[in-house]
Amino acid sequence: YTGKQAHFAHAVATGYRDRSHFDGQNMLEGGGSRPYGRDTGWVGRLLTLLPPAERDAIAIAPAVPLALRGTVQVGTYAPSRLPQADADLIARLTALYQDDPLLHPLWESAVKTQELASDIGGNNGRNGADLGKLAASLMLPADGARVMMVETGGWDTHSGQRGRLAAQLRGLDQLVGALQTGLGPAWTDTLVIVATEFGRTVEVNGTGGTDHGTASTAMLLGGGLNGGGKVSADWPGLGTTARYEGRDLKPTRSLESVIAGAVAHHYALDPKRVMTTLYPDA
Repeated sequence: YTGKQAHFAHAVATGYRDRSHFDGQNMLEGGGSRPYGRDTGWVGRLLTLLPPAERDAIAIAPAVPLALRGTVQVGTYAPSRLPQADADLIARLTALYQDDPLLHPLWESAVKTQELASDIGGNNGRNGADLGKLAASLMLPADGARVMMVETGGWDTHSGQRGRLAAQLRGLDQLVGALQTGLGPAWTDTLVIVATEFGRTVEVNGTGGTDHGTASTAMLLGGGLNGGGKVSADWPGLGTTARYEGRDLKPTRSLESVIAGAVAHHYALDPKRVMTTLYPDA
C-alpha cells in the first residue's frame, strides 16, 4: 500500500441483492444481471479482447470456473495429494495418446502444466504462501499463463470471526506476497483483482460472527497499478439508517465498474468496449 501497489475500493457490490452464496457467486463470475443468466464468464469474455499471445489462461481449481468459461480454451490445475507419477509412466502415456486427436492435446497441456508446477514444495498450493508460489510458477515462464484465476474459501465467518478472519487475511497476504516474490520483475506488469460475491452484516451475531451482507471491499494490487496507495469510496456510513435494509453496508458503487476500469487501464483497451464485453447487461 505504501509503495502505491494497492488500491482498495470500498462499499462496492455486484447487482445482486439477496444472500445466497451460490446465486451471488454466479453473478460475480458470470457478470450477468441475474443469477444463472450467463453461461460464460467475464474473464472468458475478456480473453476475446486480448491478442492471441495474451490469451493463455488457467484456473487453480478442479474444474473451469464460470468466470473463465467462454469461446477461448482455458486450462485448470488442482494440487494433488497423490504421489507424483514417475517419468516412465508419463512417457508411456505420452506415447499412448500420441495419435489420439482428442486426448493428445489435453494430455500435452496437462503435462506442460505439471512441469511448470513441479518445483513447488511444501503443501503444493494448499496454503496461502504455497498457492502464491504455484500461481507464479504457472505464469512466469515465457509460455506460461497470462491470465490466472485462484479461488479461496473459508470466508463464511458465521461464528468465531475474530480469529478466523485474521487467519484468512493472513493467508491472503501470504498468497499475494509469494506471488509478488515469485514473479520478480514481471510483477511490475501484473494486475491482481480480489473480489467476493457479497459482504457481511455490520452487527456481530450471537456466535461472534457476521451473517451474509451486501457491499464489501475489492482490492486492486500490482506493480503496474494506476492510482495505488489509496482507498476510494462513496462512503455511506454504518449508522442504522445508512445501512442497506438496516443491517448491511450499503453499496454505492458497482463492482463491475471497478473491475472493468482496472482491466481497461491495464490492457490499454477502450473502457466502453471493455464494459460492454465483460458486462453486456450493464
